[in-house]
Amino acid sequence: MNCLIIDDDKLSRSLIEKCIKKTSFIRTYKSFSSAVDAINHIQKSDEIIDLIFLDIEMPEMTGVEFLKVLQDQTPQIIFVSGKEDYALEAFELDVTDYLLKPINLTRFYKAVEKAWKKNRSAKIEITDDYDEFFIKKNNNLVRVRYSDIIWVEALENYITINTFNEKYTIHHTLKAIVDKLPPGKFFRIHRSYVVNASKINMISSNSVEVETDEGKMALPLGKSFRDKLLNGINVLSK
Repeated sequence: MNCLIIDDDKLSRSLIEKCIKKTSFIRTYKSFSSAVDAINHIQKSDEIIDLIFLDIEMPEMTGVEFLKVLQDQTPQIIFVSGKEDYALEAFELDVTDYLLKPINLTRFYKAVEKAWKKNRSAKIEITDDYDEFFIKKNNNLVRVRYSDIIWVEALENYITINTFNEKYTIHHTLKAIVDKLPPGKFFRIHRSYVVNASKINMISSNSVEVETDEGKMALPLGKSFRDKLLNGINVLSK
């Protein structure tokens, strides 16, 4: 998992960093003393954040205000606070866990293990012919063909796989889906969107048009993804 630490308390950030270094399934992390700085980083970066350790009481922007600004981009959240007062509000916001300062390794590990299990809960099984996969939906496995997918969209802690007639929502990261999709057929066009190149009708300077059962739809095209998309499709130029 990739994570961020957002806490104006230097000692608290240092303790979390030390705990992270002892946790094998957290690959990378970045630390911020300000929620505003963290927001700016997230908006500019294309990386997928799986988990955020978020302090609640901070100047400029509180942890709760930070979540409201993120809206549908929210990864898993572990609140970090020196007070128990916010615990009820935290869980009403559907956070993964709530850590009290000072943080100890045992309690930290319990929280991140919960986040890791949630992150891994939605499994996708690839068949040998590489034309389709199965999604776990309730207690059933639903077949989805790659050729039926129009686009995949990241939404909070979930992704939606959009076909012409169906939409499947699962707990998964967009990066994990990208790694499983056939290369050269699906392209990341935005940090929250992956599109099936065969379903594209038109490409403009900042959007990609696809056809859905409700008509034409424009998906956002990020500047950092545009060149890779154009290089990957068959373009005839004068």
